[in-house]
Amino acid sequence: MSKHLHLLETISEISSAAAELGIAHQVTEDNYLDGRIIHVKGQELINFGSCSYLGLEQDKRLKDGAIDAILRYGTQFSSSRAYMSVTLYSEAEKLLAEIFEKPVVLAPTVTLGHISAIPVLVDDNDIIITDSQVHESVVTAIQLLKARHVPVEMVRHNNMEALEARLRELCPKYNKVWYMADGVYSMYGDFMPVNEVTKLLDKYDNFYTYIDDSHGMSWAGKNGAGYILSQVEMHRKMYMITGLAKSFGVCGGVLIFPDEKSKMLVRHCGKTLMFSGPIQPANLGAICASARIHLSKEIYTLQEQMTERINYFHFLADKYDLPLIGDGASPIFFIGLGRPKTGYSMVRKIMNRGFFANLSVFPSVSYKHTGLRIPITLHHSLEDIDNLLSAIAEELPEALHDAGSSIEEVRRAFGLAHKAELNKKIA
Repeated sequence: MSKHLHLLETISEISSAAAELGIAHQVTEDNYLDGRIIHVKGQELINFGSCSYLGLEQDKRLKDGAIDAILRYGTQFSSSRAYMSVTLYSEAEKLLAEIFEKPVVLAPTVTLGHISAIPVLVDDNDIIITDSQVHESVVTAIQLLKARHVPVEMVRHNNMEALEARLRELCPKYNKVWYMADGVYSMYGDFMPVNEVTKLLDKYDNFYTYIDDSHGMSWAGKNGAGYILSQVEMHRKMYMITGLAKSFGVCGGVLIFPDEKSKMLVRHCGKTLMFSGPIQPANLGAICASARIHLSKEIYTLQEQMTERINYFHFLADKYDLPLIGDGASPIFFIGLGRPKTGYSMVRKIMNRGFFANLSVFPSVSYKHTGLRIPITLHHSLEDIDNLLSAIAEELPEALHDAGSSIEEVRRAFGLAHKAELNKKIA
């Protein structure tokens, strides 16, 4: 059996086991969703598995925008954008350009946006360096460059010293050296050190960066333009993409360019923009409605409400002494569990307590880095967050015991043991 087939069978077996346990590949049974409660196999659960951070998918203005677009334009405008785009595309891209204050192109999804942009932006004489935790959708697009023999390297996560060492070596040899990374990483919710990257952009003339800030959208930045743009102005050698399927409350991806020339190059030559189907009118109508919210003062009220929840989660995780991985101020939290067996047990236990959360297990993370990945949204009250974390704190010791593990083992696996000892000495 080939390594490829063996890996596929291993992943399939893990997925099948998780589905049988009722913790993965499940389907809601609801005829109506409110963003907070879901029903699975007859059980009512508070949903801590959604990345719709600001809860806009349930906003009446977005629903009305979608309905109005269907009534005016139908359910589909079936034409490649290379030939014709429905009227709403112009309005949506104009509004999005106001949010980002840069040229933009709408893509049906972030993945399709990567597939359009990366092969066009990267030349045969370039080289790509990826962060070890860059999103898989970026990796998928990079694979298309193998046929052109574009070299690809990887550096350890957020290791700027290692990145600069490679820049010193590679910049004299290649036309452009690209660093591809996430603004907010989807597993642990930690951030790209964008200020340090910007200094490297200034220092090395042929260093460029391509950033996926999908998980930073809306809850941070002016007009909700995202985490990266909340920290720095967009550099002339910085290219970005962000997702609308998280905080923005709709489906789609937005490619953001430093100049009009590069925008039009991707617009005219990006394969999925030429040959794939367009965004449906209903979704474009909802995009316009969400964009207007982002361009109003209301977005800052929503951001403040999210910040309150983020801070409260950190306060409670510390109060309950939970093995929280990372200390970033994003809406994504990861509670380390160590072994997969502990993870399976914990998800079932908290489901029995009325909560649904995502289990991150191999191959999403390494074998001993299983954990609960918990995004929070504005659908969650502070009480919901407290009830979830108190339930985790109560159930974790038994789950660890049943798996033959311990909290000390978990802390060692995630490198938290030293931090715990340091805190004891300080206290």
